[in-house]
Amino acid sequence: MSHILPTYANFPLTAVRGEGARLWDSDGKCYLDFCAGIATCSIGHCHPKLSDAIAKQAKTLMHCSNLYQIPQQEELAVVLVEEYTAIDGKIFFSNSGAEANDGMIKTARRFGHAHKNSSNEVRYEVITFNRSFHGRTLGSMAATAQSKIQQGFDPMLPGFRYVALNDLDALKAAISEITVGIMLEPIQGEGGVNEVTPDFLKGVAELCEQHDLLLMLDEIQCGLGRTGTTMGWRAIYPDLKPDTISWAKGLGGGFPIGAFFVSDRTIDDQGTSLSSLMDAGSHGSTYGGNPLACAAALAVLNEIKTSDLCTNASLQEQRIRTEVDSWNHKTITGIRGKGLLLGFALNNAKLPCADGSTPALHLCKALMDNGLLTVPAGPDTLRWLPPLNITNDEVDEALRILKNTLDSF
Repeated sequence: MSHILPTYANFPLTAVRGEGARLWDSDGKCYLDFCAGIATCSIGHCHPKLSDAIAKQAKTLMHCSNLYQIPQQEELAVVLVEEYTAIDGKIFFSNSGAEANDGMIKTARRFGHAHKNSSNEVRYEVITFNRSFHGRTLGSMAATAQSKIQQGFDPMLPGFRYVALNDLDALKAAISEITVGIMLEPIQGEGGVNEVTPDFLKGVAELCEQHDLLLMLDEIQCGLGRTGTTMGWRAIYPDLKPDTISWAKGLGGGFPIGAFFVSDRTIDDQGTSLSSLMDAGSHGSTYGGNPLACAAALAVLNEIKTSDLCTNASLQEQRIRTEVDSWNHKTITGIRGKGLLLGFALNNAKLPCADGSTPALHLCKALMDNGLLTVPAGPDTLRWLPPLNITNDEVDEALRILKNTLDSF
């Protein structure tokens, strides 16, 4: 009898060891891991540089209070701001993506208090998009426009409005006197690997400027090299200047860390910066940004940069697309996404689900039996999220397993 709450519908696999893109279970079976902790193990399992950084820092100082200055935080913040966002701003470190998104939402509300509407009312409403996923805390769950995530946890935190992705007219109509921000994933991960179009993202930026709204990007799954660019939005509309950005997952390469960015841009005639609104006492985290987590993240980001893993992600995307297109397989209707955040759209009619599961879950189970670990993205999309340093041979092996499995249907 397990003493763990049954909040996950686990696959029948007990992982005991990992190395690179390989994962071994308790029976000794080896799998090619194209789930990578759901885009978390960005440089693979137990990368020597990450393991060494953690071990070295663990022997020096693992944790101290944020009441004191932590040099690893400042070093990591410099890397994120100067080498990744390339926009002047400040960073807050948390433990997870949901916490980072909660911090972004709090920043928007603080902005709405500072910049009230024409009737001198506080603005607090954030617009998000159908099929989004922003986390499972009460705040991030309320921001998530999926009823299945919210079911049984009513009442939701007020202050969110949902509209269809890539529908600029619907977005314009949703903006009201209490709207303070627009929050989106440049590529929706959990919702089906749905891309924001360049025109829509440009339109969002223009609406934010027109109505004095915050442009809030959730890059937890698509950021930090995953799309073949340093930031996910740069793979779609590189001229964007977001006000806030959240990260987690691949930031620590498997070690728990999250973060959100707040721009230094001036928001009034007095020279007030947006980042200054989140002043002392406005937010906090006991473990967020501790020396051990920051050391891990620094090792990961350094490896992504020095090994040019953004380029590898782009190259592998093209290899995957070219090969899958050549199959002209009746079970696949297309590929969505960018870099190594890819969603295979499935032809449900060609994928029988004898066990009553969704086509995507049924295919994931079959692939696992054949030695390839993947993850669904909704009921009819198979998602690939391999490490960013995945090799040609490993991609070719995954493609062979995928094709053979699809052929068996």
